[in-house]
Amino acid sequence: MSNAVRRRGLCILVRYSRSPLRLRRRSHLPRQDGGRNKRVRAGYDGGVNDQTTQSIDKESVRPTVELYTDGACSGNPGPGGWAFLLRHPKTGKAIERNGGEKDTTNNRMELTGVIEGLTALTRPSTVELYSDSQYVLKGLEQWMAGWKRKGWKTASKQPVKNVDLWKQLDELKKEHTIKFHWVKGHAGHAENERVDDLAVEARDMYAGR
Repeated sequence: MSNAVRRRGLCILVRYSRSPLRLRRRSHLPRQDGGRNKRVRAGYDGGVNDQTTQSIDKESVRPTVELYTDGACSGNPGPGGWAFLLRHPKTGKAIERNGGEKDTTNNRMELTGVIEGLTALTRPSTVELYSDSQYVLKGLEQWMAGWKRKGWKTASKQPVKNVDLWKQLDELKKEHTIKFHWVKGHAGHAENERVDDLAVEARDMYAGR
């Protein structure tokens, strides 16, 4: 079953399926206010929440998705952008979004890309996370548990930087099974190059370029 939705001249085909990806019909470009208004590309579609699986063991029906993320910043701190590409390999469905802030850092944009990608999921999933940021991957996989035990302090007893974002990721990590993959940036990896382009696009918009 499919419906064609026309919004601001953009035709989006929506197919209802069991995909864990959520489609949010939004404007083509990010807002100027640093909000969460991201791109949904024409031809990209996603599923809706399936309530019929509530009584089934969630782990046994957990879908696998691929999440590619990136962040960019000019000045660090300065105007920055984030992006993600989320794909459900079994159905081939994918969504990509980007956004940014006028005054931020590269690490905050890297973290925000992951937060936004995980938030786009409509059900607990096995997430294959691909990033070129060791800060993001090591933080999630190795450092965060220790920070929490120390009251969100580092080994040197200093407050964890970007703790507001790490706490969001801590909550999202409880919902999903995340597997971590480091990819070398600017090395021809197609999906990494794509999210890099989207993050730079958003950064440049907030920089007024």
